[in-house]
Amino acid sequence: MITILDKTFVPFIEREKLEERISELASQISADYKDRCPLFIVVLNGAFLFATELIKRTQLQCEITFVKLASYSQTESTGSVRQIIGLEEKITGRDVIIVEDIVDTGLTMNQLVNQITALDPASVEIATLLHKPDALQKPVNMRYMGFEIENRFVVGYGLDYNGLGRNLNALYILS
Repeated sequence: MITILDKTFVPFIEREKLEERISELASQISADYKDRCPLFIVVLNGAFLFATELIKRTQLQCEITFVKLASYSQTESTGSVRQIIGLEEKITGRDVIIVEDIVDTGLTMNQLVNQITALDPASVEIATLLHKPDALQKPVNMRYMGFEIENRFVVGYGLDYNGLGRNLNALYILS
């Protein structure tokens, strides 16, 4: 059990289980993109730890870039997405893999996929560490998914509560 600010969290998914599943995803991506050079678009801030572990385990030549989107306030989705830092790379004709920490409402991912698709890539796929199907408000096609979880607030492994807890090496849920 840990406390962050005014909330108590309990263990949910341990580091070893996370790393094992990320290795499996990396192997799948490596096989799917063999002899290709995908562009990984990492959604900051939350996806940075997942992206680091995923990309360093892939056996590919690849490029990496970052976008920063926000749709959360405290422990709830606001229902709207604000783009903070945009995509600067040219992606026309490129294979793109969006790396996200969690897909819950689908609002953030839908907006990002629409923006990227408008730039005419060869393909767009999503790799997410976590997915909350019960929270989904817009459909999202995720080719690479680490864990499907219930609709609970999660912290650790890049995910935060008011900016804190990202550095935890496992996942915790709100008690």
